[in-house]
Amino acid sequence: MTRRVLWLPLIGFALLFAVVASGLIRPADRTVRSALIGKPLPTFSLPPLVPGKPGLSSAAMAGQGPRLLNVFASWCVPCVAEAPQLMRLKAAGVPIDAIAIRDTTPAIRRFLTRVGDPYARIGDDRVSAVQLSLGSSGVPETFLIDGRGIVARQYVGDIRPEQVDEIIADFRKLQ
Repeated sequence: MTRRVLWLPLIGFALLFAVVASGLIRPADRTVRSALIGKPLPTFSLPPLVPGKPGLSSAAMAGQGPRLLNVFASWCVPCVAEAPQLMRLKAAGVPIDAIAIRDTTPAIRRFLTRVGDPYARIGDDRVSAVQLSLGSSGVPETFLIDGRGIVARQYVGDIRPEQVDEIIADFRKLQ
């Protein structure tokens, strides 16, 4: 009996090592998905952030045809990386609206001057209330909204060059 008890710490360590090793070999997908896929946008109305460009509301997004809703910020490094892809999507005829998270007008102006402006409308979400109601876990994040205001797809993280054709195809399916 005493000999068996002596092996228990080694067996416990081996089990712990196996659990840690399996987590390193096959890490869990930690992507936070929105619970709104297939559901209507939450009701919101955001004031404009940039003069000369309208704000954004859920009512304005319904009945406009499919479009992308990009959640971004001027202080977000991946948002800069995603900017060329958004410009390609705009050039392909995909309308894009945006929600600016915890930002200021001067910072957004500098950002748009530096990386380009693919947005038809930009809403000012200073406290991230709309971002959280969308189920967005961070910036950047993009949602494909159908013509009725229903969230059809979610693209977590920055849009990569290899995703542009897929997003255009998803958009065209909704037209």
